[in-house]
Amino acid sequence: MAKIVALCKRRGIIFQSSEMYGGINGFWDYGPVGVPLRRAVEQLWWRYMVEERDNVEGLDSTIICHPEVWNASGHLAQFSDSMTDCLACKKRYRVDQLENPGVCPNCGSTQMTEPREFNLMMKTFVGPVFDEEHTAYLRAETCQPIFVDFNTVRIATRQKLPFGIAQTGKAFRNEINPRFFTFRSREFMQMEMEFFCHEDESMEWFEYWRQERWNFYTKVLGLPENKFRIYWHEKLAHYAKAALDIEFEFPFGWGEIEGVHHRGTWDMQRHAEFSKQEKDCKYFDQDKKESYFPTVVETSCGLDRICLMLLCNGYDEDTADTQKEGMDEDVRIVLRLPAKVAPVQAAILPLSKKLEEPARSVYTAVRKKLRAAYDDTGSIGKRYRRQDEIGTPYCITFDFDSVDDNAVTVRERDSMTQERIPISGLNTYLADKIDP
Repeated sequence: MAKIVALCKRRGIIFQSSEMYGGINGFWDYGPVGVPLRRAVEQLWWRYMVEERDNVEGLDSTIICHPEVWNASGHLAQFSDSMTDCLACKKRYRVDQLENPGVCPNCGSTQMTEPREFNLMMKTFVGPVFDEEHTAYLRAETCQPIFVDFNTVRIATRQKLPFGIAQTGKAFRNEINPRFFTFRSREFMQMEMEFFCHEDESMEWFEYWRQERWNFYTKVLGLPENKFRIYWHEKLAHYAKAALDIEFEFPFGWGEIEGVHHRGTWDMQRHAEFSKQEKDCKYFDQDKKESYFPTVVETSCGLDRICLMLLCNGYDEDTADTQKEGMDEDVRIVLRLPAKVAPVQAAILPLSKKLEEPARSVYTAVRKKLRAAYDDTGSIGKRYRRQDEIGTPYCITFDFDSVDDNAVTVRERDSMTQERIPISGLNTYLADKIDP
């Protein structure tokens, strides 16, 4: 992980927030290379989950909701972790993350405090008065506003069950012990979809969404299946019929990247009870002539964890012969990201600054279709290395022959093979390669 963290900082992918002040644990900034990576993954998820479907609608709710939303959901009473402190070295831990809760993993001391509950909600105030009446909370998950807005979205879109509501956005949890880079943070991006259906069809939909989410990682992103596994929850909430995690094998071990949950009717019933607006939480089926609380099947993933997964899966130190590219070293660092989510999909590299005008015309044409970069600083070999380290799948060299033959050399990141392509067909060539 240390090499990945170092690469992320060096190349402007992800780095510590407020670092000049010593940083703040559990908060990370995305740099010029990290922003397009995260946006590309988010847009791919949105296209796959919303835009390509007729039965899923989009929502963008506020970060701060009415505090009763979190009372109804149980977050204010039950959203907590057990915490313990080492009296010797002053380190603080989540009890469930310790192999031996009685021994400090940092210093070996057995002077550990008794476990105590710690609520993970982040509190704030709305308005000029800082008292209990004006208390609010930063949302701990994006799904609760979906339940609250269910009826408004249904009426506006004229949807009938079964249908889903999806949203992406920031969530906040006051984690006791943020760790593993961006894997467990206090501020993070969620991508969630709540699918509303009749109870009788709910397990069929659960299985459908389980397969769809597995396919997103293994087919849409094209990652190897042997890097994933499904963990079925044996201990379920009293209202749930099934729950599973899709896990990825990170350098630090297996970690959850997505949860698929059968939530029953619990959420809708709770909001009906606390809001006293039962009609907004029920669905009237015109065909069956019955009114009922919809059953919910949820897919929930962390955008930051998916980005970290892509970085961990893609990081490689290639020992291929690099002499032919003008480099003395035989080892290169390469980030083998899927081309469709690479921060830069094509880099235009003029062989000489004298070729800037025609090379920039190629760059202008390419960036209308793809995420592109222009780099004319340093030797061609060093420029290749810079692009390899940020995962650019295709480097396009504009040389002196390009002026005469109207063709460029396209170099592929993983194999380092090169191919001469006419400029007139360059965009079509790249599009076919990146999203076949």
